[in-house]
Amino acid sequence: MPPDSLVHEILRRPGTLTFPSNLTDLPHLTAVAGSVSQQPTGHLVVYGSHGRRICATDPDGHPLHECEWGPVDGALRLLRARVHLDWGAWVGLTPSGLVNAMTLDLSRKPGWQRLRADDLRGMAAQAMRVPLEEVRFFYNDQDVTIGATGAATIRHRKDAIYFLLDGTFDSKQFMACMGAMHWEEIDFLPVVELFLSLLPGTGSALFELIRGLYDDQNRTQPVPRALRYRGIPTYPSEAAYRLFSNFFSPQIPGGGDPFPLFMDPPRSHMVTWLPVPDAPRRHVDATQKLCVTIHGQRILKATCWDDPAGLSYQPFDRRGAAPCERGVAVEQEQLLLVDRGTRRLLPLGDSWGPIAGPPMVSAARPGIDWTAVFGGAAPVVNPDEAFGAVLLYPDDEREIGELPTQPFVADYLQDLIEQDRPLAAQVGRAGHQLISRFDAAITTCIGSDRPRACTVLYDHPAFAQRQAQMLWNLWARAQRLDWLSHVRMIACAEESGDLNNKTYDLAYEWIPFSLYAKPNAVAARMQQLARQLLPGAVAFVVGPSTVADGCRTAGMHVQAITPVASLPTFRMHQSVLPRAQLKPGVMLFQIARP
Repeated sequence: MPPDSLVHEILRRPGTLTFPSNLTDLPHLTAVAGSVSQQPTGHLVVYGSHGRRICATDPDGHPLHECEWGPVDGALRLLRARVHLDWGAWVGLTPSGLVNAMTLDLSRKPGWQRLRADDLRGMAAQAMRVPLEEVRFFYNDQDVTIGATGAATIRHRKDAIYFLLDGTFDSKQFMACMGAMHWEEIDFLPVVELFLSLLPGTGSALFELIRGLYDDQNRTQPVPRALRYRGIPTYPSEAAYRLFSNFFSPQIPGGGDPFPLFMDPPRSHMVTWLPVPDAPRRHVDATQKLCVTIHGQRILKATCWDDPAGLSYQPFDRRGAAPCERGVAVEQEQLLLVDRGTRRLLPLGDSWGPIAGPPMVSAARPGIDWTAVFGGAAPVVNPDEAFGAVLLYPDDEREIGELPTQPFVADYLQDLIEQDRPLAAQVGRAGHQLISRFDAAITTCIGSDRPRACTVLYDHPAFAQRQAQMLWNLWARAQRLDWLSHVRMIACAEESGDLNNKTYDLAYEWIPFSLYAKPNAVAARMQQLARQLLPGAVAFVVGPSTVADGCRTAGMHVQAITPVASLPTFRMHQSVLPRAQLKPGVMLFQIARP
């Protein structure tokens, strides 16, 4: 155990403790025996005067998470928590921080006075096709109430996840949500909604917190509590399975491979999860601006928080492949970071413990890397912007921003093209494609049926870079990296006259929100698009209602007009955030060039 003076110095470092109750409790933390525990790995866990975990750090005192506890309805509850991400950002969590309420009028239903909360739960279970026990689990008696006049109120509580811009809740920005956990007695693994909005490293940092609290609660138990993946509904995925498996071991009755059972949504809950003996641990090296995640004696991940690519390094697989050709290995007792053929050696940390892997594997050389779409040089991006290039949605009535609106359209069009055979045939014949200002959904707009020449114009370098990385990983897995040579991404500010002379038979065009009140600018863009489209071309344009007039003036046919607010993809988003609002008047146009 480090001396009390060192612990006291660690806890007083700016940013380690921020919650007022923890700062008030600070004199207790080094004065009472048992308030600080050092793990076998050297990590420190600090407990408040109430006996609950309030802070954890790595062996060198770098904070990993902080918890705030307080009385709620006469019981001690987790009020808030913060987790530190590998690249320096903080993410916050508020239990039951998102509550969606629905009111039903039962007064016209004969015999409504005899209805009880469990009757409503039974109706919900039947409508959602889930077992009644699942509805009971997530909707307690405070969540389902029937008033004296027959008004029934159903509240769905979720834990809210926030991006903390300055590391505190004073600057919180809603990011995602998950099933409301029983943080004082963790008894299930949660479903995360809006998981694509999670900042890199959020999932593993939250599970580090979950596993830490779980260990606190089970350390005096003869047998640790078995957990199950639960939600209404569940969304099992390979990524979720990998994340869970780092911290908990999956088991099924009779033995065998749990993965197929887990991936079957109605049966995911049949897999039980027990703690692995040695959970992943993180170490921060401020001098190297590095964070490593270690499992046993093996490096799982290394992140340099000054990296403008905004990507972590992961172990090479047996074929020598790694996401975006960025691999981590241990070679000659040093940490080796490989980025598309370049090698960087760093010393292993003194506090990391024995490190034996992963070993270096002969890296596969695909011959083309993710920067090729930019002409071989990635755009200039600030590291914080690179890591933070995710789409965030408000949890209230504020309008959804321009970039977060784009996936609603792109995902809908992807489904539409798959289902509409004539449209699919027309799109399939296209050989030259233009994608203009769809910066947050470029990959979705690029078809996977065959290679085609694709010009992408972008306004936001960090998002264009993230899309290029996603496209590289997608085509690397499909062994189609040669397709990348047909894609060219160009900043709109660098657009040259040569591009205006190019012609296309397929186009995705996003009219910036800033032009919605400028019909002449919209008309000019439609005139330019008409010159760029070949006869018989199809284009999907998102913009204001004046797009239709601009198309007719430019001699193009408007085949369909659909409000984006009516798209099923947006309606699905509203099922998570019912108060979600789009910019008024944003429309999707399907256009044909005669």
